[in-house]
Amino acid sequence: MEELLRMTALELGSIIRDGKVGVKEAVQCCQKQIQKSEPQIGAFLLTDEEKTERRVKEVEEGIRQGRYTGPLAGVPVAVKDNICTRGMKTTCASRMLENFVPQYDAEAVRRLEDAGMIIVGKTNMDEFAMGSTSETSYFQVTKNPWNTEHVPGGSSGGSCAAVASGEVWAALGSDTGGSIRQPSSYCGVVGLKPTYGRVSRYGLIAYASSLDQIGPVGRSAADCGALYEILAGTDEKDASSSRKAVEAVSGTKRDDLKGIRIGIPEEYLGEGTDPEVRQAIEKAADLMRESGAQVEWFSLKMTEYVIPAYYIIACAEASSNLERFDGVKYGYRSPKGEGLHEMYKKSRQEGFGEEVKRRIMLGSFVLSSGYYDAYYLKALKTKALIKREFDLAFQKYDCILAPASPTTAPKLGTSLSDPLKMYLSDVDTVAVNLAGLPAVCLPCGMDSKGLPIGMQLIGDCFQEKKILETAAVYEKLRGPFPVSWKEEM
Repeated sequence: MEELLRMTALELGSIIRDGKVGVKEAVQCCQKQIQKSEPQIGAFLLTDEEKTERRVKEVEEGIRQGRYTGPLAGVPVAVKDNICTRGMKTTCASRMLENFVPQYDAEAVRRLEDAGMIIVGKTNMDEFAMGSTSETSYFQVTKNPWNTEHVPGGSSGGSCAAVASGEVWAALGSDTGGSIRQPSSYCGVVGLKPTYGRVSRYGLIAYASSLDQIGPVGRSAADCGALYEILAGTDEKDASSSRKAVEAVSGTKRDDLKGIRIGIPEEYLGEGTDPEVRQAIEKAADLMRESGAQVEWFSLKMTEYVIPAYYIIACAEASSNLERFDGVKYGYRSPKGEGLHEMYKKSRQEGFGEEVKRRIMLGSFVLSSGYYDAYYLKALKTKALIKREFDLAFQKYDCILAPASPTTAPKLGTSLSDPLKMYLSDVDTVAVNLAGLPAVCLPCGMDSKGLPIGMQLIGDCFQEKKILETAAVYEKLRGPFPVSWKEEM
C-alpha cells in the first residue's frame, strides 16, 4: 500500500495500464487511506463507496475493451465541492446548498470520466470559495496534513489536503484569487491555475465569473500536465471558453533550462514576506540559474493595487452571482419567514455564513448608485493596467518566479479573527487571476516548523506548456519532496 501511495498519478496509471495493479486495488488503497486520515484531516465532505464500486466495474470493462486508453485511466480523483456532479451532492460547503444534488455533470467532471478516471468523493472548501483557510465551511474544518494545528489554505484546501495526505493521487480545485496555488503551497503539492477560458466553467458554481478557473492538483508537474490535457479545450456551453487550440504539454521534455528567461519581481519578496520564504525562493532561483536559466530581478508595477482591485471586483461579482440563492427555487429555505420578503431575508441570513455575507455586502456597496464609478469602474481600469504590466514583463521573460504566499500555513483560527489579514495573504496570487494568466505552484522547501514552502511560476496567456516544463526541470533539480504521512511499520 505504501508503495502505491508514494506514486504519482501518472506512475499509478502506467502500472494499471500494464496490468500490474488492478483498478479495484488502486481504489481500495485510496479508500483505506481516506479511512485512516479523515478523522485527523477532514478533507472530504462526501465519499460514495457504492457509486465508486459501480464506476470501478465500468472502468475495468472500458480498459479491457480499449475504450479508456489515456495515461490516467483507472486513477482515483477527488473533486472540489463547488463543481457539479450528477447524482452526488454539491454543496459549496454551505448550508444554503446543503441538500443540492445536481442533475448534470460539470464539463470538467465529464472529461475526467471520459478519460477513465474514478471520482471517489467531494472535498471540503471555504464556503462558496470565499476564504483562504478552508475554515469558513459550514460543515467542518480541514486541517493541514503536515501539522493539524495549521490550516491547509483555501479555498481548495480539501482537494490539496487530500492529495498531500495520500488519500488521492489527484484532485480538481478552483482558483479565483489563488485558491489552488495558495493551498498547494501550504500543503506541499503541485497545483495549476490555467489561463482564463482554457478550462470550461460549465458546472462550476460561480463566485466571481471573470476570475474563476477550474484547475488540477497533483503530486508532480507532470501529473498536473496530464490532467490539464484532459480538462482543457473549447466548450460551447461556456461563453467564456477560448477557441484557441490546446497545445500538448506532455510531448518533448526538457533536460535543462538553457535559454529560459526568468524574472523575479522585487515587490513579491519585499516587506511582509517571511525570511524563510524569501530564502527558499532565492535557493530555487539559484538552482534554475545553475541549470542554464537567465534569472534576474525586476520591478513589476501596480502590485500595491492588486488586493483592493481584486476584492472590489470579486465581491461585486459575488453579490450578483449569489443573489439567485433566495430560498425559492432550490437551496435552503428558512421556516421562520412570514411573507415573501421576510422569507428571502431569513433564508439568506441563516443559509450564508459570516464571510459570505461580508463579501456580498461589500460587493453590493461598490455596485450601488454613487459608488459604482468610484470603486467598481476604477477597479476594472486598474485590472487593465495590471494586465499591461504583465504584458510588458513577458516581452522580456518566459516565466515569472514568485512565492505563492508570503508565509507558510498559519495556525487554525488566527486568520478568521482578522479578515483583513486573511485578505492580505492573497497578495502573491490574485494578480494572476486579474490578468487571466496561467501559473503553477510547486513546493520548494520547508520552514523551521516543518511546513512546506511553495513557489509559483507564472506564464503568459496559453503558455501552460512552458511553465509546466520549467516546473518539471526544477523538480529534478530539487529532488524528491517528502510526504506528510507516516510510513506504516
